Amino acid sequence: MIYITGDKHANFSEAFYFCYANKTTLNDILIVLGDAGINYYANQNDYMLKNSLLQYPITFFCIHGNHEERPENIKTYKTKTFHKGTVYYEKDYPNILFAKDGEIYEFNGKKVLVIGGAYSVDKYFRLERGYNWYESEQPNEKTKEKILRLVDKIKKVDIILTHTCPYKYLPREMFITGIDQSTVDNSTEEFLDKIEEKLTYHTWYCGHYHTDKKIEKIRFMFHDIDEFK
Repeated sequence: MIYITGDKHANFSEAFYFCYANKTTLNDILIVLGDAGINYYANQNDYMLKNSLLQYPITFFCIHGNHEERPENIKTYKTKTFHKGTVYYEKDYPNILFAKDGEIYEFNGKKVLVIGGAYSVDKYFRLERGYNWYESEQPNEKTKEKILRLVDKIKKVDIILTHTCPYKYLPREMFITGIDQSTVDNSTEEFLDKIEEKLTYHTWYCGHYHTDKKIEKIRFMFHDIDEFK
């Protein structure tokens, strides 16, 4: 079985109870829509969480968020093919996988496009206090150009997985109060608008906004853990 959920920010207690209630195995997959928190420190400080997740009877398939370093920038990660697409993994943690932006995976016979990353509205708060922030949080121009070329070629997928959402679907009621929205970099959301206009698709899943709701074909996920259909 394949399941899907939203941001975890290093707290996988809900996933733990879900796994044991549903008697999952490593053959089952849990898609995490960004901000898993697994690579927050990008060093040995992440090992405690990774060792914990190693005991979970499920395989994690994580989209890149904006509160973590990209695995391709961490020297312990290697690549392999998983469900017909490239993933990043560490040999000591085989059940923790990270998707590559712009890859198309095949789950349950469906073609699934992945695009991770987003801007951190708490960027300066984190920098001022010495908390981790990574310049690589958003997809760079090279990656976006590659994805646009791919989209122009394929025209259609079944499902899209992202961390943030297209700009037109922003759940403004979830915006953090006290943040001047004119200072927020919405370039990734605007890029996803272009993708949404170009692609024919059935369902779009995203996280980032810490809400569980649906707007047209866009499904925002946070606490919910659902079967991936």
